[in-house]
Amino acid sequence: MSFSPFNRCSLTSQVQCRVFNTTYNPERIRVGSRILHQRLKGPSVASYYPPRIGTISQLRKLYPEFEVIDDEEEDWLEHLNVAKSRGKGAPKKKRTAAGKISWGRGDYWW
Repeated sequence: MSFSPFNRCSLTSQVQCRVFNTTYNPERIRVGSRILHQRLKGPSVASYYPPRIGTISQLRKLYPEFEVIDDEEEDWLEHLNVAKSRGKGAPKKKRTAAGKISWGRGDYWW
């Protein structure tokens, strides 16, 4: 029983994949197994940056007895109040139920 050189290479690569516990891929199709076997990067990237402490919201939670003022929040609230006074604020919420039409004399359902 004689093997052609291509068959011999194919058989050796199959045996090699079995020995080294890798996937046999003779067509060399991109399957992404190399990416899936890599170590996850998320924990190392997250541990690189120090935890954020000292934000205004954290200070308010730590010390509720003190009045902590956030200048950016105050500016934003002032901006909202000015916009509302000019009629540019958020629209009012709808008061009728979905699918219900108000005709003036009574409510009708679809």
